[in-house]
Amino acid sequence: MLLVAVFTGAATDAASAATPAAPVAATTSASAASANASSGWICTGAPIPPGYVLVLRAPNGCNGVGAWYMRPVQDRIWTCATSPIPPGYVITLHNAVGCSGVDAWFLELARSGEWTCAGSPIPPGYVNTGHLDPGCGGIGSWYMQTARVGVFMCPYQPVPAGYRTGGFNASMCSGLGGWYLLKA
Repeated sequence: MLLVAVFTGAATDAASAATPAAPVAATTSASAASANASSGWICTGAPIPPGYVLVLRAPNGCNGVGAWYMRPVQDRIWTCATSPIPPGYVITLHNAVGCSGVDAWFLELARSGEWTCAGSPIPPGYVNTGHLDPGCGGIGSWYMQTARVGVFMCPYQPVPAGYRTGGFNASMCSGLGGWYLLKA
């Protein structure tokens, strides 16, 4: 319990004794971090191995610098907004104070017909085809579909590999306009 109290900078009681103990030491390379990765606390600025996300924050951890709890990603998981977003995942929900007082994102594996939050990655093979300003807790949301000939994709995104754009329709994508997708 003393180690937990030193780590968090706060006194502990019996209920908090189960809190994970000390931060994981930073490694010297990303490949070493990936090979030795396990769930646990890391200090702010430490490398985060591929396939891991940050799910908790201890603002006073690591001698006041701040600490983050990392764990392997899984479908349908809340993460801190500072967390990396592993390939194939998109942001589908937002909570302004869900990660110990800072923004939190809900990650899901990408699928066609899904609303994503503004700022979410667009995985290869997908395009945004609709937009809602008030969606995702007021930050805006985008409707994501599998890229295919005949859909109108919203602006502000790359044209997927193997496609090109045709005509533009100003009424598509909630008035933002949309480009007709054709095979390259």
